[in-house]
Amino acid sequence: MNIIDGGVTAPKGFTAAGEASGLKKNGKKDIAVVASVDTAVAAGVFTTNVVKGHSLQVTMENIKNGYANAIVINSGNANACVGEEGYKDAKEMADLTAKLLQCEPENVLVGSTGVIGMRLNMPAVRSGIRTACTRLSEEGGHDAEEAIMTTDTIAKEIAVEFELQDETVRIGGMAKGSGMIHPNMATMIGVITTDANISRGLLDKTLKQVVKHTFNRVSVDGDTSVCDMVLMLANGEANNAGIVKEDAEFEKFKKALEFVCTYLARLIAKDGEGATKLIEILVNGALDEEDAYKAVNAVAKSPLVKTAIFGEDANWGRILTAVGYSGAEFDPNLVDIFIGDLMVCRNGVALNFDEDKAKKILKEREIKITINLKKGNYSDRIWTCDFSYDYVKINGSYRT
Repeated sequence: MNIIDGGVTAPKGFTAAGEASGLKKNGKKDIAVVASVDTAVAAGVFTTNVVKGHSLQVTMENIKNGYANAIVINSGNANACVGEEGYKDAKEMADLTAKLLQCEPENVLVGSTGVIGMRLNMPAVRSGIRTACTRLSEEGGHDAEEAIMTTDTIAKEIAVEFELQDETVRIGGMAKGSGMIHPNMATMIGVITTDANISRGLLDKTLKQVVKHTFNRVSVDGDTSVCDMVLMLANGEANNAGIVKEDAEFEKFKKALEFVCTYLARLIAKDGEGATKLIEILVNGALDEEDAYKAVNAVAKSPLVKTAIFGEDANWGRILTAVGYSGAEFDPNLVDIFIGDLMVCRNGVALNFDEDKAKKILKEREIKITINLKKGNYSDRIWTCDFSYDYVKINGSYRT
């Protein structure tokens, strides 16, 4: 498997564009369109928040048929909580894109991200969609990625190429997300494309399996938003024989998809609002899968842990405390904790560790925390980031 350029347009038969319509006050790109030359099988994973944006509602309806020709996304406005008009606006976005690309409206998936509670400026949206659809190209993947960014400071895109059933297959992806990030879909949108020939059922199954341990193992601040989703299109343009059963070729496809999603998920955590460090939290020795998840989740959400990492303070007691209130079943007298490769707690008791070495580890841009509960054989992992002063600054004036 090789990493290649192109993002979502790296796979055969995909084009994209990103345009500035005026939805963002800074004048940056805010309308993205990703299209397939032929109808693709489609799958999606959506936020579990009971409150759902209007564009998300339309997409959840349209994707039920299992096919799509295009995805249209606006940034700068979440199109959420504005009543019936928001739903109509999302439908219009799908209808207009379908008309311009000569496909069925139900084969267009819609996304919106940004401020909640403000109606879309539809004249601007219409203009942006029209322009984007006329500028679709195989080189437009990066422009589309730029157009979905909000408080992101770095672009998040990747593509890979690998052999599948004696054919060269590609998977490309882009994502946005920087704040209001937590498992079960947070303020993030992901778009994955592939030219692989794979059945609808297996595409849906593998996407859900992979998202569970990649995009749904990212936490910036413990909040989950109302517009969030990961969409995947597979158009079959690679002309491989077809993935129709869970065999070795399916596992090869799944491994490549997991690589793409892991790469993007890590970038989301690394680019957390105001973040200075990427933190990977690993829990081993849990009694069951649920306990492992509870433990990593609690540590990732802890403001005290995250501020300690920002301050480069090896305050491992905050880590153990978070595991203690996580709801996971364990014996505190058995727990070991490592910061990087430095053991700071053995069997629940403080060690006389090297503070200078701990400080050196915590100065790194990427930090790993390992917790061994010694209770069972289950593990889990989550990526998060530190809390800095800038997180408060960004979110204290998000609307302005």
